[in-house]
Amino acid sequence: MKRYSAFAIAREAFRFHSGWERAWKSPTPKAEYDVVIVGAGGHGLATAYYLAKNHGITNVAVLEKGWLGGGNTGRNTTIIRSNYLQDESAAIFELSRTLYEGLSQDLNYNIMFSPRGVLMLAQTEHELRAWKRTSHANRLAGIQSEMVTPKRIKEIVPIIETDGPRYPVLGGLWQERGGTARHDAVAWGYARGASDRGVDIIQQCEVTGIDKTGAKVTGVQTSKGAIKCKQLCVVVAGSSGVLADMAGFRLPVESMALQALVSEPIKPVLDCVIMANTVHGYLSQSDKGELVIGGGSDGFNNYTQRGSFHHVEETVRALIETFPVISRLKQLRQWGGIVDMTGDRSPIIGKTPVEGMFINCGWGTGGFKSIPGSGWATAEMLADGAPRDLAAPFSMDRFKEGRMIDESVAAAVAH
Repeated sequence: MKRYSAFAIAREAFRFHSGWERAWKSPTPKAEYDVVIVGAGGHGLATAYYLAKNHGITNVAVLEKGWLGGGNTGRNTTIIRSNYLQDESAAIFELSRTLYEGLSQDLNYNIMFSPRGVLMLAQTEHELRAWKRTSHANRLAGIQSEMVTPKRIKEIVPIIETDGPRYPVLGGLWQERGGTARHDAVAWGYARGASDRGVDIIQQCEVTGIDKTGAKVTGVQTSKGAIKCKQLCVVVAGSSGVLADMAGFRLPVESMALQALVSEPIKPVLDCVIMANTVHGYLSQSDKGELVIGGGSDGFNNYTQRGSFHHVEETVRALIETFPVISRLKQLRQWGGIVDMTGDRSPIIGKTPVEGMFINCGWGTGGFKSIPGSGWATAEMLADGAPRDLAAPFSMDRFKEGRMIDESVAAAVAH
């Protein structure tokens, strides 16, 4: 494909922008592929891209029942950070954050990465101890993060109220190189890069069944006909349990909605990401001036992609105590995404009971920030037929072996 550049923009301006080509192809499915990836969200597209780029495997199809990036990738709050406690989590999230820093150049597509910094507030003594522990673990893992005082927090975020009546700010964990990126641009960039390397991206193609011969996968049934494959990788977030059921096994995951909203646009008041876990709300400001607000997942299993008033009320009420200046803003829009939660709030990347079938799921509320690292690790696994060091700790076997990667405890908050 043609490279995007300042020169290309100038050239097309003189041609009335008539020379731009489609960012990715829309091919008819072939009868057989080496690898079929189900799910054209960020994780699935990143897996296809790194399969082609890093391992030279291009006879790959990415199947999507809806439109590219229309699931959780297009329904999140775009936070990128790697300051996790557990070594296994820190490794894959730090790889993601590092890849995000150079992703626009790698993909030749502007993903609008903004390393504005991520500040995680400590508003209880328990949380303060937890973040101190995490900061020490980050230092040992080579991840840049630091504890900051309430005075320093006020300098970073002038609009914050550090002396709130219920939850005063006692300190915070600051990752200066964290930030945000444009969610749909990440999906589009990976799609363009994968398509340019020969990967078929097939939208409006729902998987309706999984074909097996004995215990080995042989292909999938779709709304566009049967497709054979040597390897099948399921990367469908909240719908992972549905695909696993088609293959004849169960996953240790629960699906539920995670809601978010944006305010009406205002002038710049916040130039970093704030996460207040005690009251479970997080806040950033988009380039259009909207305040992007999110909270915890619903407390019950569901597959809705709509918001609910009581959940928004709970999140906004909590944030207003820490950020009184936002109390009179109007809500502009609201939405929900379907997240898949494991018992330890860490993902599953590995083999399944069906030979030749692999799974990547269970990212819960942290899926967007992990896209590049997840795709990198999953591509390694598909190329080798087994997970390498990065993905190996996240196999399903850990649940029966009792070796949890418990980020729910590390976060100092109920997810």
